[in-house]
Amino acid sequence: MSHLDHLVVWAQTLEEGAAWCEATLGVASQAGGQHPLMGTHNRLLNISAPGFEGAYLEIIAINPATPPQRPPGHLRWFDMDHPELRQRIAQDGPCLVHWVARVPHIQPALAALHALGLDNGPALAASRATPQGELRWHIAVRPDGQRLLSGAVPTLIEWGTHHPTDSLPASPVQLTGWWVQHPEPQQVQAAWKELGLTGMTVRTGPPAMGAQLNTPKGQVTIEMNS
Repeated sequence: MSHLDHLVVWAQTLEEGAAWCEATLGVASQAGGQHPLMGTHNRLLNISAPGFEGAYLEIIAINPATPPQRPPGHLRWFDMDHPELRQRIAQDGPCLVHWVARVPHIQPALAALHALGLDNGPALAASRATPQGELRWHIAVRPDGQRLLSGAVPTLIEWGTHHPTDSLPASPVQLTGWWVQHPEPQQVQAAWKELGLTGMTVRTGPPAMGAQLNTPKGQVTIEMNS
């Protein structure tokens, strides 16, 4: 079984991302850390709720002070080197861009997707320092950094001993629903079935995704449209 692990909101800077979180969700995000492998850094918010246990929101930005340690020609995760998406974030501000699913064992999950003709990329070892110690995980990232099926298929992650929500404070924000839209929903559903993902909706239409959250500001929906 796989589970929705976290939602990815891309901001041009972490300061912009933090301001977006407070304005949109009514709460402050928590300091995260740096990802030397990708040259990015993040802030986090616990959005765990029944049906979405252990879920959190990641606000991520390119760290201008840390060039990525990727091999030459390899790009950052979540399409963060895509010129059009970069321009959209710069013009329109922070935006939901992707989601990550945690799996107990990443290699069989990648093999299951590969059998469907879906290449999520190799599993990379990654880590970041936290006040509670180093977080370690394996995450599948394509050399071109692309999201599969415009993001309808999640990036896969296998956590080590610790998970971010082990030390992330509870918040009044709870994830209550998650949907993805794609012009070929059967292909998306087949991938989700192989991964054992349940409790989420696939719609038919242009690529899009959205989350419903209970917040101090009431019910809030955040979306990504193609």
